[in-house]
Amino acid sequence: MGEQYGRMIARALTIAGSDSGGGAGIQADLKTFTVFGAYGMSAITALTAQNTCGVAGIHPVPPSFVKAQIDAVVSDIGVDAAKTGMLANAELVRVVAEAVRAWRIEPLVVDPVMIAQSGAALAEDEVADAVLRELLPLATLVTPNLHEAAILADREVPDLLAMRDAAVAINQLGGAAVLVKGGHLAGDAVDVLFDGDQFHELRVRRIPSSGADHGTGCTLASAIAAGLALGLALPDAVSAAKRMLTDALLNRCALGDGIEALDLFWQIGLRGTVMTL
Repeated sequence: MGEQYGRMIARALTIAGSDSGGGAGIQADLKTFTVFGAYGMSAITALTAQNTCGVAGIHPVPPSFVKAQIDAVVSDIGVDAAKTGMLANAELVRVVAEAVRAWRIEPLVVDPVMIAQSGAALAEDEVADAVLRELLPLATLVTPNLHEAAILADREVPDLLAMRDAAVAINQLGGAAVLVKGGHLAGDAVDVLFDGDQFHELRVRRIPSSGADHGTGCTLASAIAAGLALGLALPDAVSAAKRMLTDALLNRCALGDGIEALDLFWQIGLRGTVMTL
């Protein structure tokens, strides 16, 4: 861990897109790192113009500059854990994988952001192949939603049993542990973690979201990365992340005219706090 004036602090890096509305992407990741007490850093893969009502524009960052950001951070500050988010094309996946290998960045949480909860495509078709070839062999954990798990495992994932089968199939592709998120299944919200040896089910009462699931995948993956940076074992990091996300959903806030936002700071008393000097 990083040292400054004798004080140690966990260092967590997010490699993902920017959400100008603050609900997802690196903004959600950095807030999550802060809640967990980790020092957050970022390598931005794309700029977006968006708010609670939708996305008005996307401006990809050149892969060479994404690599330059990673090189700058790791060469000076160092990284105790990292997570990847939206990587919109295969070249970007390759460049990020090269940097992860070169700097031996681990543990690495890969959120394979290809398909939104709605089922809408968020990346080019060849990204899935690049993720399979380049990133999965480097990952400590991969966190697909049901749509992404179906793509990576090459099978339908309609129920809990299929989630288990998909988790095993994805694990066999690269050796990473797999957390299949049960997002839109009926009943309780159930995620399935397969660590290569055994299954862990994380089950909570489903929280009606009214569409407020924007940023939940980013937040969960970055929370796991923060836990790993702090030295938690993988099942413990996943459990802590699930609890934090559930609390943030229960305490979401209304901003703008669109979907509600996760409130990540309510539980640590930061919201509304004024510092008096």
